[in-house]
Amino acid sequence: MSQPPTQHINVELGEKEAEGIYSNFVVISHSPAEFILDFTRMLPGTPKAKVFARIIMTPPHAKMLLKALNDNVEKYEKQHGEIKLAKTDQGKQFGFQSPMEPKK
Repeated sequence: MSQPPTQHINVELGEKEAEGIYSNFVVISHSPAEFILDFTRMLPGTPKAKVFARIIMTPPHAKMLLKALNDNVEKYEKQHGEIKLAKTDQGKQFGFQSPMEPKK
């Protein structure tokens, strides 16, 4: 059984996009049809966060992104060591967070 030929995709990166956008907080929401990721920047002590980029994708693409991120984090940690997560101070949360699990 032969494998299909490898497909190459040319990705065009504009000058503005090449600068990138720094984000330390993301708000993730979903509906039956899509996942919405709002990338923001928050500063400690500031009650507001401005959305700098919104990415909308289908649930299958969101799951593929999750797998690709996991794969890349594993590769990074093999090369550079474990990524340490900062501990929160007395219940204060900052940066990317998962929703808290309800207490049982």
